[in-house]
Amino acid sequence: MDYKSNGRDALKEEIKDIVDLILSDYDKARDIDQMDVYNQPDRDAVKDIVIKLIRILYPGYYRDKVYKSYNDNNRIAVVLEDVIYNMQKQIAIAFHHSPDYKNASDETLDCAARCITHEFFKQIPKIREYLDTDLQACYDGDPAAYSKGEIILSYPGLTATTINRIAHELYMLKVPLIPRMMTEYAHSKTGIDIHPGATIGKYFMIDHGTGIVIGETSIIGEHVKIYQGVTIGGLSTRGGQALKGVKRHPTIENNVTIYSGASILGGETVIGADTVIGANAFITSSVPSGSRVSMKNPCDCVDKK
Repeated sequence: MDYKSNGRDALKEEIKDIVDLILSDYDKARDIDQMDVYNQPDRDAVKDIVIKLIRILYPGYYRDKVYKSYNDNNRIAVVLEDVIYNMQKQIAIAFHHSPDYKNASDETLDCAARCITHEFFKQIPKIREYLDTDLQACYDGDPAAYSKGEIILSYPGLTATTINRIAHELYMLKVPLIPRMMTEYAHSKTGIDIHPGATIGKYFMIDHGTGIVIGETSIIGEHVKIYQGVTIGGLSTRGGQALKGVKRHPTIENNVTIYSGASILGGETVIGADTVIGANAFITSSVPSGSRVSMKNPCDCVDKK
């Protein structure tokens, strides 16, 4: 008896049974069962777009290994053309997920994607204007920073802010999926989770950054500094989809500093200008301008014998 042959046949049969089991599970018509992979934006393509956009935003700090040129303008022009083409392609795919383009023809989707892509690239000077102030805020606010180049090349806070400013413009142009894919890439890279819908003013500084969460409807003014572990979030999500479009996250006015571990929650919560929020504070109501909010030292409450 050929035991090896019988064993192989049995293994093949077992594998066939497993394959048939899983394939039959796809026939239940659930959301997770759809097989339309060609109408989903490509995560790797979106990541590549982000990386190349960062090179465009900071042209003197990132050099593409593929495009070789002795003329910087020519080099950037080639990268720009590449990103424009690929962004337009991914946006056209993403529009399959927009109710505004339900049942639209491929020609309509391509035309809309082209218009949105061109409108986005017209915002590049504005994005760079904001990033220049963010860079200045990081340099002015961190005595450990020895140069602005160090900040651009190594600070996760500026990386997350940069990607968010890209994603926010696409979010404002009502591009589905892609803005969130971009900020989740930033989240995985830096540990900083900023929803692309958040509105953030100039001179924004994230120090250290790990564990920061900023929700979709947050409004953050100018000259705001945030440390690691801060949450600017919703007070409750029990309403689920019924809360879509409602302001669920706080407003932070100008010149506010929020130290590590603080949680500021609720759409009606306003942190007034020139306020300092101490570490680990938990805030669910508005704070007047010029305030100093801090947690009491637990030791003060201990009865010492």
